[in-house]
Amino acid sequence: MLLKVGEKAPTFSLPDADMETVDLATFQGKKHIVLFFYPKDGTPCCTKEVTDFSDHEEEFLRHDCVLLGISRDDCLKHAEFRDKEGIGIELLSDTEGTVCKQYGVWQAREVDGHRKFGVSRSTFIIDRSGTIRHALYNVNYKGHAQEVLRLIKELNS
Repeated sequence: MLLKVGEKAPTFSLPDADMETVDLATFQGKKHIVLFFYPKDGTPCCTKEVTDFSDHEEEFLRHDCVLLGISRDDCLKHAEFRDKEGIGIELLSDTEGTVCKQYGVWQAREVDGHRKFGVSRSTFIIDRSGTIRHALYNVNYKGHAQEVLRLIKELNS
């Protein structure tokens, strides 16, 4: 089930790369949230997307926005990926896929005539009240961080 603009964002708690729990509810009333889901640490497209978001982190922070990246990789894989690529943003581990399913990003696709499930590259912009302002499914990683930053700037104007 895909989430829609205007719905309350499902809350969750997930471990980050340092195995510290990050609770989405702690940001409510304080910051906008960019929650982006990506398939796998270390693959070329995912690396480009995550490092693009990380490279623009200061700009997002200036607009009172926190960045959270989620994949099904475990905390150790996230830590290796973060350290290797110099990523500054929080990478959350959803190994069970519970949050991926809550947000509708765990999707089936046909691969060589077989139905396979995987994480659909998707981004959610959640305002301070916890309401989804943008639900972007199946995004292209190229230029995506800049597009999301533009939407955050509009949200603040």
